[in-house]
Amino acid sequence: MTTSSPLTIELGGRSVRVSSPDRVVFPAAGATKGDVAEYYETVATRLLTAVGRRPTTLERWPKGVHPGMTLGEDGFYSKRVPRGAPDWVGTAEITFPSGRTAVEVCPSPDEPATVVWAAQMGTITFHPWPVRTPEVDLPDQLRLDFDPAPGCDFADASRTALAARDLLTELGWQSYVKTSGGRGVHVFVPIAARWSFVQVRHAVIAIARELERRDPSGVTTSWWKEERGERVFIDFNQAARDRTMASAYSLRARPLATVSMPVSWDDLPHVRPDDFTLRTVPELLGAPDPWLGMLDQAFDLSPALQMWERDLASGLGDLPYPPDYPKMPGEPRRVAPSRRKRDD
Repeated sequence: MTTSSPLTIELGGRSVRVSSPDRVVFPAAGATKGDVAEYYETVATRLLTAVGRRPTTLERWPKGVHPGMTLGEDGFYSKRVPRGAPDWVGTAEITFPSGRTAVEVCPSPDEPATVVWAAQMGTITFHPWPVRTPEVDLPDQLRLDFDPAPGCDFADASRTALAARDLLTELGWQSYVKTSGGRGVHVFVPIAARWSFVQVRHAVIAIARELERRDPSGVTTSWWKEERGERVFIDFNQAARDRTMASAYSLRARPLATVSMPVSWDDLPHVRPDDFTLRTVPELLGAPDPWLGMLDQAFDLSPALQMWERDLASGLGDLPYPPDYPKMPGEPRRVAPSRRKRDD
């Protein structure tokens, strides 16, 4: 039983009480709940550039991240504001693909204590939507998720991300990159909040298909794992409504308490996921922010949508949505190829 006295963190004019600060959260890293809260206190300013004004799902692990624990059993996604949240915790109403709505945490940029409060609630990872209030139905970020299949690794994901940077530059865009905190890489492009989730997803599919054409042996857009082989999968469905990525500076529920860390394009080939942890990231904050200025930009999505239209004209249609989605217009059958052949 944990009997440690509560820890009080003062941040942004707020006092946040952290109960059981000595409770071990990451055994392999020797990190406690108090360490997690103090980490988020340290990175709060940087983190708020990633989650401020964004509806944010909280990935909560109330008992910590211990061997054998799983998301769904021991950890869960909190898509609604937890009961008893202070009135200074910002909120926004979001709409799920089903049409249902929910009031979700939406951190205010001038309330850094929100992230420490979330840590007190057992939050390990912040998952912001690619929208900002008040335009919660119009994404202002195009996000690319490079997920290495078995047989590939972080270096392969980095190589593919660098190829994506070149393509995005051809489209006239500036892009930003971060580690996922695991084996993958995430690339972000700030866009004008003028297009729907469906249009942004179509743009992501068009970009992914072009990267696959340029490197068919190393890149795949196949939704079905049985078809991916040892290639980097570009997860286009991360652009679907209600799909989110770990925010920059978020901890991940991994043994070493790794962090999803923004890096420069020049540094990407030389880093590894385990370079960035709860222990090491605070020491790196004195360096220039690789994502500085991203919020001041908003690129035109049209070049990628023109690529989508060219693919449509050549006979390439939409791709499957996640299994929990309602059937979408123009979507192919959500049946794995091996099952499809048996059914036919």
